[in-house]
Amino acid sequence: MPKKENKPLGFELVKTQRNVFRVNLLVPNYPVGWEQWFLLTSDRHWDNPKSDHDMQRAHLDEAVKRGAGVIDCGDFFCAMQGKADPRSAKPDIRPEHQTGDYFDKLVSTAADFFEPYAHHLLFIARGNHEASVLKRQETDLIQRLVSVLNDRTGSQVHNAGYSGFIRFVLTDKKTRRSIGKSLVAHYSHGTGGGGGTTRGVGMTARKAQYLPDAHIVMSGHIHESWKMDLVRYRLSTQNRTYLDEQTHVLLPTYKQEYDGFEGWHVTTGKPPKPIGAYWLRLFVPRVFAGEDKRLLYEITRAQ
Repeated sequence: MPKKENKPLGFELVKTQRNVFRVNLLVPNYPVGWEQWFLLTSDRHWDNPKSDHDMQRAHLDEAVKRGAGVIDCGDFFCAMQGKADPRSAKPDIRPEHQTGDYFDKLVSTAADFFEPYAHHLLFIARGNHEASVLKRQETDLIQRLVSVLNDRTGSQVHNAGYSGFIRFVLTDKKTRRSIGKSLVAHYSHGTGGGGGTTRGVGMTARKAQYLPDAHIVMSGHIHESWKMDLVRYRLSTQNRTYLDEQTHVLLPTYKQEYDGFEGWHVTTGKPPKPIGAYWLRLFVPRVFAGEDKRLLYEITRAQ
């Protein structure tokens, strides 16, 4: 069970389009020194025996303590043990899921695990594993899970699809009017195999080209972990030049299946993968540059 909640949630999520979300950051009118945390996760593969449940609980408990929101970028489930899945293998299924209602059991047991944290979950995106189940089995595991969580707890967890945008907006908590500037994040489960040497870093140039409005670009899928800042030379509508940054973050997994002895990673020459997540801290500096109510961010590894 999570620790006692020490901080009320200082944000509210509004879905403006199918895959576009606005997060109102509820702040005082002059929010000097304010901060809000979010836990960025991907590739839990929660039902896999090699998924680290203890680490996930520790991160979620810390999110409760910080009053943080939780964003999940897909492959929440492994879900490869259905009858129609050629990848199924008996060692890769937890005892509680060895039943005739396999997919039903995945949803109910995951709901039991995440129910105490439901009000902190903003959304769960669809990964390639859930997309495969939807195609093969005609059931949407993410939609089923968020429906159960919302029904049980009154939360408003969203099914976010495969990719989309989040706009974080400083919002006066009394008037609900926007103040200062906003930050835009793009989320995606991710694509590609990652590459043995590049580990997916080469994708940043392509994403920077077609995601010019995003300050933060996050994805998972290839079970790697890194953060890269790209500096951009910009021109304002007032014809003033300025520099800004676009931060790309590759979210790791919670599943560590490398044992050096056998298995898919070993037999195909794949390396061990980092496990964990990232923290996103949004904050307002203690000193403003004139009247510019800047919304800043930092991204750090959660282990």
